[in-house]
Amino acid sequence: MERAGENCKAAGAKRVLPLKVSGAFHSPLMAPAQQGLRAELQKVEFRNAEFPVVANATAEPVKASGDAKRLLDLQLVSPVRWVECMQKAAEIAGPDVTFVEIGPGNVLAGLLKRIVPAAKAVSLGTADEVSKFLELN
Repeated sequence: MERAGENCKAAGAKRVLPLKVSGAFHSPLMAPAQQGLRAELQKVEFRNAEFPVVANATAEPVKASGDAKRLLDLQLVSPVRWVECMQKAAEIAGPDVTFVEIGPGNVLAGLLKRIVPAAKAVSLGTADEVSKFLELN
């Protein structure tokens, strides 16, 4: 990884940051795990979604259960198309929706605001914040 970072800098990258992750998720390096994931997904009953879910691997809305299984399998080895996913989600949701980030921090809400400046977003990092949000909405 260090050598790859050095090569990227030599090729003109301004900044190289190693990610603190436990695996090479969303990359072809996960291909050896794909068969096992596929087998486990086949054991799980999926139903068609009641609302569209934007798939990380394609940035397209999915409702059909078969498509969801196929795209979860593909997601393991494909890059996350975050910018396109947020643009598609905003398009589907329309201008009056509030995006909700649940978990510590507000990184995703911040990224959303850069990608879709008109989007409204709220970050809820604690159970108390979630409870208050639910009371108000």
